[in-house]
Amino acid sequence: MTNSWRAGIQRGGIELRHLVRNGKEMSGHLTNVVVALVIAAYISSDVPGTQTPMSHLVVAGFAAYLLFQVGLVTLPQILVTEREEGALLRLRATPGGIPAYLVAKCLLIVVVSVATLALLLAVAALVADGPVPQGPGGWLTLAWVTALGLLAVVPLGAAIGAVLPNPREALALIMLPVMGLLVTSGAVFPITVLPVPLQQVASVFPLKWMAQGLRSALLPDAARAAEPAGSWELPMVALVLAAWAVLGFLLAIPLLRRAARRESGSRLTERHRKAALPS
Repeated sequence: MTNSWRAGIQRGGIELRHLVRNGKEMSGHLTNVVVALVIAAYISSDVPGTQTPMSHLVVAGFAAYLLFQVGLVTLPQILVTEREEGALLRLRATPGGIPAYLVAKCLLIVVVSVATLALLLAVAALVADGPVPQGPGGWLTLAWVTALGLLAVVPLGAAIGAVLPNPREALALIMLPVMGLLVTSGAVFPITVLPVPLQQVASVFPLKWMAQGLRSALLPDAARAAEPAGSWELPMVALVLAAWAVLGFLLAIPLLRRAARRESGSRLTERHRKAALPS
């Protein structure tokens, strides 16, 4: 296990260096930040029932969504693409290969997520007077919600990536439910404007609680009036995110090992043959 962690950290460092040198991939992450800032810049009203600018709520919500997206969209796409390229087949012959691979991907996603979040909040604060954590308690809440939120979505993203059919279908299969959660989780507008049944469905998934936790760190206490319960419900935030983290870890490694066991040279060759056929 120690060797797996060491190998995973080394591999993750290599992948981070490759990412920094890849302008196309870097521009994709920067585009998400720009979109969030542009949307926030065009909103001038206040959160209903408060004097908190709606743009601050949007920035906090998009901060949660960017963490959620990197874990549940970017990571599964990476995994299914590398599976198609034969990465899992090579891992079958490597002792401790699957745990090390998962550690590397988690390291990559965590660093990208935290860097993207920091960039969004810093630019929003400097350019558009965006929200910042409210005192030491706000910084502490920002830290633990970010950490627990990533623990909730990164292993789950790895599990999803292990079962997706191929890169061509992966984005379509992932984006529809993710965009549905973005709309129904109160990330870009107060969740209280939605029908109660939709609020209840959204409360099952981690994005709603990630957004609520980050709002508690970034918005003043007066903004609690716009929450369904009239409070930040931080114990519930921690409980739901921890539950998803446990579920993700229980699913990720067994599903990746299963995907690796099913890989073979003939399967890989057949997938490449089908991909080369004209559509």
